[in-house]
Amino acid sequence: MYKGFSRIWTIYCTDRLQPCFSPFVGRVLCSRNGKLGGIGYVSKRTKKHDKGGPSALFVPVPVKPNPDDINIGEEFTGRLKKQDLLKILNKFYQKAEVRVLASENGIDDQLLHQAFLSFRRHCLEHDLPPDLHITISDILVGAGHVDDLFPYFLRHARLAFPHLDCLEDLKKISDLRTPANWYPQARNMNRKIIFHAGPTNSGKTYHAMEKYLTSKSGVYCGPLKLLATEIYHKSNKRGTPCDLITGEERRHATQYNTLLDNEEEKTSEQSLLLDEPELTPSKHVACTVEMTSLNDTYEVAIIDEIQMIGDRGRGWAWTRAVLGLQAEEIHLCGEAGAINLVEEICNTTGEEMEIRSYKRLTELKVEDSSLGSLDNVRAGDCIVCFNKNDIYSVSRAIEQRGHEVAVIYGSLPPGTKLAQANKFNDPDSSCKIMVATDAIGLGINLSIRRIIFYSLIKPVVKDDGDKEMDVISISQALQIAGRAGRYGSAWETGYVTTYKAEDLPTLKTLLSQSPDPVTQAGLHPTAEQMELYAYHLPHASLSSLMDIFVHLCTVDDSLYFMCNTEAFKFLAEMIQHVPLPLRARYVFCCAPINNKLPFVCATFLKMVRQYSRNEPLTKNWLSNAVDWPLPAPKTIMDLVHLEAVFDVLELYLWLSYRFPDMFPDVKLVREIETELDAIIQQGIFQITRLLRNSEQVLRDGSELEEIGKGKRSGKVIRPHFRPGDEAKGKLSEMLVAKGLITPQMLKKLQQELTNDKQEKIIRSKINRNRRK
Repeated sequence: MYKGFSRIWTIYCTDRLQPCFSPFVGRVLCSRNGKLGGIGYVSKRTKKHDKGGPSALFVPVPVKPNPDDINIGEEFTGRLKKQDLLKILNKFYQKAEVRVLASENGIDDQLLHQAFLSFRRHCLEHDLPPDLHITISDILVGAGHVDDLFPYFLRHARLAFPHLDCLEDLKKISDLRTPANWYPQARNMNRKIIFHAGPTNSGKTYHAMEKYLTSKSGVYCGPLKLLATEIYHKSNKRGTPCDLITGEERRHATQYNTLLDNEEEKTSEQSLLLDEPELTPSKHVACTVEMTSLNDTYEVAIIDEIQMIGDRGRGWAWTRAVLGLQAEEIHLCGEAGAINLVEEICNTTGEEMEIRSYKRLTELKVEDSSLGSLDNVRAGDCIVCFNKNDIYSVSRAIEQRGHEVAVIYGSLPPGTKLAQANKFNDPDSSCKIMVATDAIGLGINLSIRRIIFYSLIKPVVKDDGDKEMDVISISQALQIAGRAGRYGSAWETGYVTTYKAEDLPTLKTLLSQSPDPVTQAGLHPTAEQMELYAYHLPHASLSSLMDIFVHLCTVDDSLYFMCNTEAFKFLAEMIQHVPLPLRARYVFCCAPINNKLPFVCATFLKMVRQYSRNEPLTKNWLSNAVDWPLPAPKTIMDLVHLEAVFDVLELYLWLSYRFPDMFPDVKLVREIETELDAIIQQGIFQITRLLRNSEQVLRDGSELEEIGKGKRSGKVIRPHFRPGDEAKGKLSEMLVAKGLITPQMLKKLQQELTNDKQEKIIRSKINRNRRK
C-alpha cells in the first residue's frame, strides 16, 4: 500500500510475532549482500530470549580454517577416524568440569552449547591444527585426558563469539549503578533542592515560578511543548526575557507575543530565529525536559511534573535533569508520591532536600450520579475519552444536540490545541463544551466546570513495551479530574463524574486514594556508550547493540530502571540497511515519531536515505514527499492524513536542529506547518461534517482514495468485484473486496473490537468485586 514500506511492515510484523520466529529467522530478515544482517554474531531478539540471559542474543560466527595450515599432525600420528573423533568430542562436552571452566571464562550454558556445536562441526569438516590433532591422538591412545581439549575449545569459542574477549569491557561500559557520577560539574556545586508537592491546581508550580521570574537566570523544564510555550509567554509578559527551546523550535524573547495574538505571532516567527547572530540568548529559558542543557549554569531551575521520572519511556530525561542540572536552586514540582525516591537520589549526590506541601486551592466534588446521557451536558463540561473514535462519535452527538464543541486530542498540532482551548476558555464564545483525551491532563489551562469520564479503561504500556487495556491509574484519575474548577477561572468549585453509572463507584475509589509511590527513576544509554559498544562489536547493528546493552547493563534497581527501548530499536531496524555513521544513526533513532503511522515511517525512511546520499532535504524535496499543497479535508480519513503530514513537518524541524546543513529550509517548512495547522483547525471546527461525509462514502459504496501514499494522485482502489459476492464470506471481507476499507483499516477495526471485549471483561470483573 505504501511505497518503500515493505521493510517497515516486515520488521513491524516480526516484532509482534516474535514467539513464532527462531533466531535464524531474525538473521535471515536482516541479511544484506549475503552477510548475515551485517551484524555478524548477533541474532534478532525474541520474547524467548528476553526470558534468558544476554547469551541468547548471540549466534556463532563461522570459523574458517587457516588456509596456511598443513595437516602435519596426520603425518605424525596418522589419520583420525571421524567415529573416534566424534566420541571424544561428545565425551568432552558431557563432563561437568567443562561447564565449570567455561563459566569461569564467561561462557554460560547457552553459549557453551552453541560453541560446542560450532567446534564439533569445525573439527569434523576441516583439517585439524597440528597441536589439536596430536592432542586428540594422545587421548585416543590413553596418553592424554579429555580435559586437555578445553584450551582448543576456548580458542575456537572466542573466534566464534568475539564478544567473549571484550565482555568485561562491555560490562564496565554498561555499569549504570552510579549515574550521579556522570555529571561532575553538578557534583561540584552546592545545589539546593526544593520539592513542591501537591495535587493538581494547588499552586505548587506558581510558587516555583515566582522564584524563577525574580532570579538572575533560570531554566524551566516541562513535559510538553505546550507547557514550555506557556511559560515562555508568561515569563516575557512579566518582563523577564525568556527563550523557548523545544525539539522542533527555537524562539527568542524578542519574538514574544501573547497566545491570543496568533497572527502577530506568525509574522514575528517568520522574521526572527534564535540562531541569528544578532540575537543574544536570554538568561531565562523555557524548554521541554529532553532539551535541558547541562552545560549552562543557572540561578534557579524548575523541573515540572517530577513524578514522570518513573515513566517507562521518558523517565530518563527527568533523571538526567535532576542529576545533571547546574543550578544553585532546583525546584521540583509534582506529586508527593515521588518524594521518597528523590530523597534517596539526593542521598547519593550528598544533597539535602526541602519539602513544601500544598493543598488544592478550589474544592473538587465527585457527583453522586453519572451523566447517563449526552442530553445532560452543561456549559463548562469536558468529556474525557481514551480513544479517537470516541472523540469523534461523542463530539458529533453533542453537536447534533445543538451545542458547539471544542476538541483536543494528542495528535493535533499544538496550534490547533491552543485554538480549541482558547475557543473553550473565551467567555464570549458560543463554545461551552469540550471533548478531549487525557492530553488535557498536562499542559493546557482550561476553564472546566465538570470533568466527565466517558470510560475508565485505556491502553496501558507495560514494562516490556506491550499494550493492554486496563483501568486508569490513581495518578491519571487525579490528574484529569483535577482539571475541573481551576483557580482563577469562572468555576470556583470543580465537579467530576462518569458517563456510565457502573463506572462511578470505581472513580470514587480511585479519587479517594493517594497516588502510588514512584519507586524507580529511568535511565537510557547515551550515544557515547553506544559508540564504545560499536568499537568492541564492530559487526553488530545499532538495534543489536542496544539489545546487548540492555541485557548486560548493571542497574541499582533499588533506585533506577532501564527505560523501554522498543521505539528506538524499531527505528534502528527500519534504517539498518541505510549506510550511516553511528552517531547520525543514533540521532535518527531518537526521533520522536509515532511508529504506528505508516506514512510517517515511510517518509522518515526517505529522509534517512536522502541524508545518507549527502543530498540536502530542501523545501521542494519535502513538498514532493508529502505532495504539498494539500486540500482541506473532506472526510475523517483526510483529517488523519493531514495530522500525519504535520508529524512529518515536525520531524523535519526536529532533525533540522541536529543536522542543520542537511535540513536547511527551516523558515520555509515552518511556513508550510503554519498553513497546514490552519487547515487542520478548520477540519476540527467542521468535524461533524467530516464524519457525515465519511459515513456517506461508505453508505454510497464509493471507493476510498488511497490513504498514506502521500501523493493524492486521484487513483482509487478498484479491485475486481462480481455482483452477488455480498452473500459470500464475512461483511469485513466484502468491504475489503469492494475497496471500501483497506486491510490495514480492517486490522485496526478488529483490534478495536478486541479492546472493547477486554474493556467489557474488566468491567464485569469490577462489578463482581463490587458485589462481593
